Amino acid sequence: MKTNCVGARTAVLGVLLSASLIGCGNGTSSGRPDTTPPEVWKTLNGEAPLVTGHRGASGYLPEHTLASYTLAIEQGADFIEPDLVATKDGHLVARHEPEISTTTDVASKPEFADRKTTKTVDGVPVEGFFASDFTLAEIKQLRAIQPRSYRPQEHNGKYEIPTFEEIIALAKEKSEETGRVIGIYPETKHPTYHTDLGLPLEDKLLAALEQAGLTGEGAKVIIQSFEVGNLQYLRQKTSLPLVQLVDADGVALDGKIKLAPPHDKPYDFAKENDPRTFADLLTDEGLTFVATYADGVSPWKRYIVSVESVDADGDGAADDVNGDGSVDDADRKSLAPTDLVARAHAKGLFVHTWTFRSEGMFLAEDYAASPSAEYEVFYRLGIDGVFSDFPDDAVKARARLGL
Repeated sequence: MKTNCVGARTAVLGVLLSASLIGCGNGTSSGRPDTTPPEVWKTLNGEAPLVTGHRGASGYLPEHTLASYTLAIEQGADFIEPDLVATKDGHLVARHEPEISTTTDVASKPEFADRKTTKTVDGVPVEGFFASDFTLAEIKQLRAIQPRSYRPQEHNGKYEIPTFEEIIALAKEKSEETGRVIGIYPETKHPTYHTDLGLPLEDKLLAALEQAGLTGEGAKVIIQSFEVGNLQYLRQKTSLPLVQLVDADGVALDGKIKLAPPHDKPYDFAKENDPRTFADLLTDEGLTFVATYADGVSPWKRYIVSVESVDADGDGAADDVNGDGSVDDADRKSLAPTDLVARAHAKGLFVHTWTFRSEGMFLAEDYAASPSAEYEVFYRLGIDGVFSDFPDDAVKARARLGL
């Protein structure tokens, strides 16, 4: 059936990639911004990179709420990104993880106190409250909270947890209001975990899209996953663009990618004792394999531009270079970019990357606390799309390059 999808898949992808305006850009090999007048984007299709509101505009409002998605759209995001998990009665709702205590007020609800439990997610015991132990009606009694303490907390308790259908309806409504088609970029969260619970995500996702008329040519939808098997399954079912997410555990002092469970490989690989890691998927051989079932690859941004730390005292730990009491990206310097974008493009794969955040702690020292400086490095490298908690900054940086 995959063979029958190739033509439609190509047509859908062409429509999707042309959704952004044709613009300008020029790259440098150093990975640093330059002042050369832009001439042409180095993206796979030569057009402007897409901006996806990561969990909405989650730098401003509690993630995965209709309010957060709405703000992302208002800020100019081309796509909104719902992470999908399943309820006990089989509905898809937007939460970053199956465990919901960090992103909802469930722990404050005495009527649900007995739901607290421990489950194994991707081989790791996790204690908390899980969406799969709640019906949709019960989920609707909860309200979203901001999980990051350094971000605004005044909106906690205001917003419901949306269903996938409600998110689709929002995108359609805002498309009509704005006159531009708002894309939807769903992620199937922990597919093996959900399948083992008897709550597989894939067919429910496709059914919701089909019900909304978003399955064929012209549908502005991209589906992503950190696992491989479910993407291969989806490839047999849909011509919509599919994206292989690529994770890691962090970076070493010298900027090399660190791999450790459960972030070392797709969990379905781990369960099947497949020796391949996430990094293996980004070799030439790995990209060739990914291209058999996916249209794009979406690695953590450190696979493209990594950062190195200072260890002046030789204790094996990164130093607090700026003396602010914490060690983070502001104490690190960015390295020259890898050739990953060019190699993926050579395989016909577009490249989206994540996650861009505007707080100083997430910006390497050489960006001088300027989110725009980081975006420009990636845009000039030919990145096809970015995921940002602050889509307004991503859109502004893109505009500065000539759009």
